[in-house]
Amino acid sequence: QVQLVESGGGLVQPGGSLRLSCAASGSIFRFVTMGWYRQNPGNQRELVASITSGGITNYTDSVKGRFTIARDNTKLTVFLLMNSLKPEDTAVYYCNTKSGRWSWGQGTQVTVSS
Repeated sequence: QVQLVESGGGLVQPGGSLRLSCAASGSIFRFVTMGWYRQNPGNQRELVASITSGGITNYTDSVKGRFTIARDNTKLTVFLLMNSLKPEDTAVYYCNTKSGRWSWGQGTQVTVSS
Protein backbone atom coordinates (compact mmCIF):
# COMPACT_ATOMS: atom_id res chain seq x y z
CA GLN A 1 0.00 0.00 0.00
CA VAL A 2 1.34 3.41 -0.97
CA GLN A 3 1.77 5.85 1.90
CA LEU A 4 1.12 9.57 1.36
CA VAL A 5 2.57 12.38 3.47
CA GLU A 6 1.32 15.93 2.97
CA SER A 7 3.15 19.04 4.18
CA GLY A 8 3.40 22.77 3.67
CA GLY A 9 0.18 24.07 5.16
CA GLY A 10 -0.11 26.93 7.59
CA LEU A 11 -1.75 30.22 8.43
CA VAL A 12 -1.68 32.86 5.71
CA GLN A 13 -3.39 36.18 5.15
CA PRO A 14 -5.89 36.64 2.33
CA GLY A 15 -4.02 37.22 -0.92
CA GLY A 16 -1.05 35.20 0.27
CA SER A 17 0.54 32.06 -1.12
CA LEU A 18 1.45 28.58 0.04
CA ARG A 19 3.09 25.57 -1.57
CA LEU A 20 1.89 22.15 -0.52
CA SER A 21 3.87 18.96 -1.07
CA CYS A 22 2.82 15.33 -1.01
CA ALA A 23 5.40 12.56 -0.97
CA ALA A 24 4.41 9.04 -2.02
CA SER A 25 6.18 5.85 -1.00
CA GLY A 26 5.65 3.73 -4.10
CA SER A 27 7.08 4.01 -7.61
CA ILE A 28 3.64 3.28 -9.05
CA PHE A 29 3.11 6.99 -8.38
CA ARG A 30 4.82 7.70 -11.71
CA PHE A 31 2.01 6.04 -13.66
CA VAL A 32 -1.14 7.34 -11.99
CA THR A 33 -3.20 10.52 -12.12
CA MET A 34 -2.81 12.34 -8.83
CA GLY A 35 -5.13 14.83 -7.22
CA TRP A 36 -5.29 17.37 -4.44
CA TYR A 37 -8.42 17.37 -2.33
CA ARG A 38 -9.69 19.55 0.48
CA GLN A 39 -12.21 19.04 3.25
CA ASN A 40 -13.82 21.02 6.02
CA PRO A 41 -15.64 19.49 8.99
CA GLY A 42 -19.11 18.39 8.01
CA ASN A 43 -18.38 18.64 4.29
CA GLN A 44 -17.44 16.08 1.70
CA ARG A 45 -13.90 15.89 0.44
CA GLU A 46 -13.58 17.97 -2.74
CA LEU A 47 -11.16 17.34 -5.60
CA VAL A 48 -9.61 20.71 -6.46
CA ALA A 49 -6.87 19.77 -8.93
CA SER A 50 -5.50 16.75 -10.75
CA ILE A 51 -2.50 15.93 -12.91
CA THR A 52 -1.94 12.95 -15.17
CA SER A 53 1.30 11.01 -15.31
CA GLY A 54 2.15 13.03 -18.40
CA GLY A 55 1.41 16.38 -16.83
CA ILE A 56 -2.06 17.24 -18.08
CA THR A 57 -3.82 19.29 -15.41
CA ASN A 58 -7.40 19.99 -14.46
CA TYR A 59 -8.90 22.32 -11.84
CA THR A 60 -12.21 22.95 -10.21
CA ASP A 61 -13.65 26.31 -11.20
CA SER A 62 -13.15 27.94 -7.81
CA VAL A 63 -9.35 27.62 -7.98
CA LYS A 64 -8.69 28.12 -11.69
CA GLY A 65 -6.10 30.81 -12.28
CA ARG A 66 -4.98 30.75 -8.63
CA PHE A 67 -3.75 27.19 -7.97
CA THR A 68 -1.17 25.21 -9.93
CA ILE A 69 -0.62 21.48 -9.58
CA ALA A 70 2.71 19.95 -10.56
CA ARG A 71 4.57 16.72 -10.04
CA ASP A 72 8.12 15.41 -9.89
CA ASN A 73 8.06 11.75 -10.85
CA THR A 74 11.73 11.30 -9.93
CA LYS A 75 10.95 12.34 -6.36
CA LEU A 76 7.49 10.72 -6.22
CA THR A 77 6.06 14.06 -5.15
CA VAL A 78 3.07 16.15 -6.18
CA PHE A 79 2.80 19.85 -5.41
CA LEU A 80 0.04 22.42 -5.13
CA LEU A 81 1.04 26.05 -5.49
CA MET A 82 -1.72 28.25 -4.14
CA ASN A 83 -1.77 31.96 -4.89
CA SER A 84 -4.28 34.73 -4.13
CA LEU A 85 -5.64 32.69 -1.27
CA LYS A 86 -9.12 33.44 0.03
CA PRO A 87 -10.75 32.63 3.38
CA GLU A 88 -12.93 30.06 1.62
CA ASP A 89 -9.79 28.10 0.72
CA THR A 90 -9.42 27.23 4.40
CA ALA A 91 -9.51 23.45 4.74
CA VAL A 92 -7.43 20.36 5.36
CA TYR A 93 -5.71 19.46 2.10
CA TYR A 94 -4.97 15.89 1.05
CA CYS A 95 -3.42 14.20 -1.96
CA ASN A 96 -4.40 10.85 -3.44
CA THR A 97 -5.00 9.26 -6.78
CA LYS A 98 -7.84 10.83 -8.73
CA SER A 99 -10.01 7.88 -7.74
CA GLY A 100 -8.88 8.07 -4.11
CA ARG A 101 -7.76 4.46 -4.10
CA TRP A 102 -4.80 4.73 -1.73
CA SER A 103 -4.98 5.16 2.02
CA TRP A 104 -5.50 8.78 2.98
CA GLY A 105 -2.71 10.62 4.76
CA GLN A 106 -3.18 13.00 7.66
CA GLY A 107 -3.47 16.01 5.39
CA THR A 108 -2.13 19.48 5.97
CA GLN A 109 -4.17 22.34 7.40
CA VAL A 110 -4.46 25.56 5.40
CA THR A 111 -6.00 28.52 7.18
CA VAL A 112 -6.56 31.80 5.34
CA SER A 113 -7.38 34.56 7.76
CA SER A 114 -6.40 38.11 8.62
